[in-house]
Amino acid sequence: MATAETSASPVESPSSTKSFDPQTRDALAEGLLDLLKPAVEEVDEQVARVRESQVELRQQIDGLADELKKLSDEQPLPVELDVYVKKLMNSRRRIMVVNNILQNAQTRMDKLNSRINAHVAKRKSTLDALKGEEKPPNMDYIHPYHMPLQ
Repeated sequence: MATAETSASPVESPSSTKSFDPQTRDALAEGLLDLLKPAVEEVDEQVARVRESQVELRQQIDGLADELKKLSDEQPLPVELDVYVKKLMNSRRRIMVVNNILQNAQTRMDKLNSRINAHVAKRKSTLDALKGEEKPPNMDYIHPYHMPLQ
């Protein structure tokens, strides 16, 4: 059975809460951004390539379905093509569903990237403002974890 000490996460423990100065936080945020940005951009590029290939595949399936339909209408064949046309149309539908999922993921990634960039810009401007003022930040409110022991 877990005790309260072992089940609590390090974030909830007051003794493990660290307070970083604005420069350290900004450096950490910028470091994380520098670390994650290439991976996000690579995934973004791969998603774009997959979407392009799906569009090409959908166009080829549409063309093939049209050709099969024309062949089926023009001459009776010993092979029933309607079954294959239905399979192609079903494949086309599934590709469109996957394309919509990828498009939604792409949109979410773009929004996340935009929010990260805005946050970093805000942090940089705050840091620049603090450097320009050369005075400590407002200490009117002190979090209970950071209060001195009496």
